[in-house]
Amino acid sequence: MASDSGAPEILIRDATDDDMAAVQDIYAQHVREGLASFEETPPDKAELMRRRDALLAAGYPYRVAEFKGSVQGYAYAGPFRPRPAYLYTVENSVYVSNAAHRQGIGRRLLEDLITRCSELGYRQMVAIIGDSANAASIGLHADLGFETIGVQPSVGFKFGRWVDSVTMQRALGQGDTSLPGS
Repeated sequence: MASDSGAPEILIRDATDDDMAAVQDIYAQHVREGLASFEETPPDKAELMRRRDALLAAGYPYRVAEFKGSVQGYAYAGPFRPRPAYLYTVENSVYVSNAAHRQGIGRRLLEDLITRCSELGYRQMVAIIGDSANAASIGLHADLGFETIGVQPSVGFKFGRWVDSVTMQRALGQGDTSLPGS
């Protein structure tokens, strides 16, 4: 399906069991070739389904992007930290297949995640971005209102080199201007 501009539509929807093979393919490529994830061995489909099911059971969103008839990206939110004081803060993850970069998929997924998490009552969203040279992810997050709040130099070691971690954050809904539940 094409939009009025002639560009193919990007459909954002809840992830299903049938999507998880594509999710595993996308994530495995990032684990094997990129620095967005500090994992070194791609988890199998069953493990990714277990992770997804745990997030869904806790009430977090887990979404996929269909583009040109197949799943080309996915995003989810999860707890930022396990302690109760972090209850209103989520951490996001967004992954797009290498074949579909620069098509607006990551933007649409992150916009959707921001909206969903705001509707669920979360007040802050944090992004932990692997590699301070990851201009695409850092730029996307900045375009959508995230601010860089810190860089942890050389906290990861992958592909024979030290890798930084960038932390970005944005308010959701009323942010910290009111108490939760108000």
